[in-house]
Amino acid sequence: MLQGTRIIEIEGLGPAPFAAMHLADLGAEVITIHRKGGAAITADQSVLDRGKRSIELDLKDPTDLATARKLIATADALIEGFRPGVMERLGLGPDVCHSDNPALVYGRMTGWGQSGTRAQTAGHDLNYIAQSGALWYASEPDAAPITPATLVGDIGGGALYLVIGILTGILNARTTGKGTVVDAAIVDGSAHMMTLLMALKQAGGLSEARGASLLDGPHWSRSYACADGGYLSVQCLEPQFYAEFLHLLDLSGDAEFARQHDKTLWPKLTTRLADLFQTQPRAHWDALFDGTDACVAGVMSPEESAQSAHMSDRQVWQPQNGHLQAAPAPRFDGATAPLNAAPKRGADTAQILAELNGTSG
Repeated sequence: MLQGTRIIEIEGLGPAPFAAMHLADLGAEVITIHRKGGAAITADQSVLDRGKRSIELDLKDPTDLATARKLIATADALIEGFRPGVMERLGLGPDVCHSDNPALVYGRMTGWGQSGTRAQTAGHDLNYIAQSGALWYASEPDAAPITPATLVGDIGGGALYLVIGILTGILNARTTGKGTVVDAAIVDGSAHMMTLLMALKQAGGLSEARGASLLDGPHWSRSYACADGGYLSVQCLEPQFYAEFLHLLDLSGDAEFARQHDKTLWPKLTTRLADLFQTQPRAHWDALFDGTDACVAGVMSPEESAQSAHMSDRQVWQPQNGHLQAAPAPRFDGATAPLNAAPKRGADTAQILAELNGTSG
């Protein structure tokens, strides 16, 4: 879908290379400038480099810096993930790049953003979502918020918002001929994702207290341990789905369970369900709820997910070079995009230089 779009990525960590990989998955030509002679930040053939081309440059070397500028001048967008000011000190700040390429979309990926009192300080995913409000509901009542996988901040609030910003900027540049600077901050994106919960709060369904809201307090919205150590997720919010859930567990006639939204009963009913699910292994409950609208699903590792019926049918997880990877998403016209290989660092250096110099055959 993005064929004919060129993205230049400056080697970085986490959300920036993920964003560039996502654009490559969607068909963009992504060229990563890897550090020449430096230790690899990730593996020599990182999964996050799939579908990209690699050139090794030393941006502190005047000749290589000139090559980088020449390469960026050919691009629709640039991705960098350094602290504010680093690219400027390298001689590749927005002003320089826009002087070479006025239509360039300059994508900047940070945790705190390009401005603000924390902009120059270090941080990680957990810190960013803690400050943005996105971590607040990640715990049981009266417990400290857990450390979630780096999906809420780095990927959700960071990489995906950078992708949206870059694509928006490219659309605008193709209309106006004018580039832009995308300030993609994880604190901004993860806070923006909270808008859905704030709408729930506005409607009276979200409490400031953890464990007292529709999505984090009820017995019908949590995970339970099974007899074999496996886990089940339960989230039957709507009354018809809750009724199906109770029917399958032979609890339809239970007066307490009938009071779905009685918050005073939620702790007690949670304990009752916890005891019930502990009586059988997860496979038993998977079979009981399979194909129903009870909104129950087993909690799977990526490896188990790859073997499950639904995910296997959709070919979501695919092995490559001995490593499990998720297929590109979303799909267009129902088709799954191919899973492209990752280059070795610097594998395309000679070819890219030849193209820049007009000597490529």
